[in-house]
Amino acid sequence: MTKSKYGDKIGLLILFLLILFLLVQVGFVFIMSFSSGWTWPSIIPKELSVKGWKDVLLNRNSLDVIFVSLKIALIVSIINLIVAIPAADAIARYDFKYKKTIEFFLLIPIVIPPIISTMGIHKTFIRINLTESILGVVLVHIIPTLPYMIRAIRISFENFGFEWEQQCQMLGSSKLDTFINVKIFFLLPGIIAGSSLTILISFSQYITTILIGGGQIQTLSTNMVPYISSGEKTIGCVYAIIFAFICLSTFGIMEYYLRRYYDSL
Repeated sequence: MTKSKYGDKIGLLILFLLILFLLVQVGFVFIMSFSSGWTWPSIIPKELSVKGWKDVLLNRNSLDVIFVSLKIALIVSIINLIVAIPAADAIARYDFKYKKTIEFFLLIPIVIPPIISTMGIHKTFIRINLTESILGVVLVHIIPTLPYMIRAIRISFENFGFEWEQQCQMLGSSKLDTFINVKIFFLLPGIIAGSSLTILISFSQYITTILIGGGQIQTLSTNMVPYISSGEKTIGCVYAIIFAFICLSTFGIMEYYLRRYYDSL
């Protein structure tokens, strides 16, 4: 057996074990969402029930929570795009003094845990009455998500270059027409990638939402975590499945449009 074939088999085995590991976790959460009592050392639940699903899906508050989570994530994505496109354009297009330093500071929110920055922001938001509001939560969600959006769009700028933009201007196209008809088209992969990460990270924000929202702004994560931490793990698992479904659906939609984009090239 050649080294290449041996390496391929090891790679497939590792991939299989990884998929199996993930399926076991997903299966556990799925079964737990239908259990009415699953305690150690039982291998399977003693009883199955749809009570957890009824408590969540038939609860008006649950639908409001999903709507608020989507609303916050979409607003954060739109604001990130408005800020990230010109910022990524400038970073990719120009060489200027302290460029590396600015890039470093743009990446700091990814490195520093959100709770550290949020504690300082919390005091400021209290003084300007932005706590316990959708706007306050949106602003605090921008901090950990904006670097990913800028990075994704910057890569799109660097991959496609600026020659196409110069050609449009030479042919008499205005800056607005070039932006709408050309630039957005070429930036679509970065926009889709950045928006996907923004939505996923925004959905996952628990500590920041609790601190700034003050318990008044409820999202999927703020509802899910307390149930998982308490004895009501069944309802927590239902929320976890809904959380995963929305995130996977978002990625699926993004991938669909990304495939259409590449097919049109």
